[in-house]
Amino acid sequence: MSANVWIFDLDNTLHNADAAIFPHLHVEMTRYIMTELALEEHAACALREHYWHTYGATLKGLMRHHRISPRHFLQQTHQLEQLPAMVITTKRLRHTLQQLSGRKVVFTNGPMSYAKRVLKLLAIDDLFEQVFSVESSGFHPKPAMRGFQHLLGALKVNTGNCILLEDSLPALMTAKRLGMKTIHVSKRLHKPSYVDARISTILDLPTTQIYKTYNNAKCPSSISPRE
Repeated sequence: MSANVWIFDLDNTLHNADAAIFPHLHVEMTRYIMTELALEEHAACALREHYWHTYGATLKGLMRHHRISPRHFLQQTHQLEQLPAMVITTKRLRHTLQQLSGRKVVFTNGPMSYAKRVLKLLAIDDLFEQVFSVESSGFHPKPAMRGFQHLLGALKVNTGNCILLEDSLPALMTAKRLGMKTIHVSKRLHKPSYVDARISTILDLPTTQIYKTYNNAKCPSSISPRE
């Protein structure tokens, strides 16, 4: 029997990005759009939000409609010099992840350099076998089916063995269409039919039936605790 694969979104799933990181990124992305497309601030902000709602990522809209270089966009908007002060750590996060049997990967719409910095600041970077970033997806960010297909090809895994933990409902919908188990990390009470479980934070994962069903074995002892 194949090992289960726990696939974690990064921002607003493994940590709270809304508090400081996302507001900063929104400003930087708006400034970038103002510069590259010669727009006033209100128009640039509106375009950023429109592309985010339409494609799940501002970058996708800029690439499709304006031929913006994705690497240049990511480099300019994700410098985040104050990132150590912006990342909110949670004491029990590492312990919760260590209890999971099977493989663990991160699947994020963020750039690789940013994802690795955040995971290291959260002191959980060594718990994941792979970080699958927006570059890894061929710049097909979630919820695009092609991005998921790139991930599955890299992991060489059956979708029935995958559990996606994610704050984005459109991404969870794509995952369910592919045959994955889905866990919505959100404080919202609404649970659509394509969501198998809803938790307020990752720390609540052990309370779910999915955890109880797919986590019978102990974690590999080769992962040493960092405490």
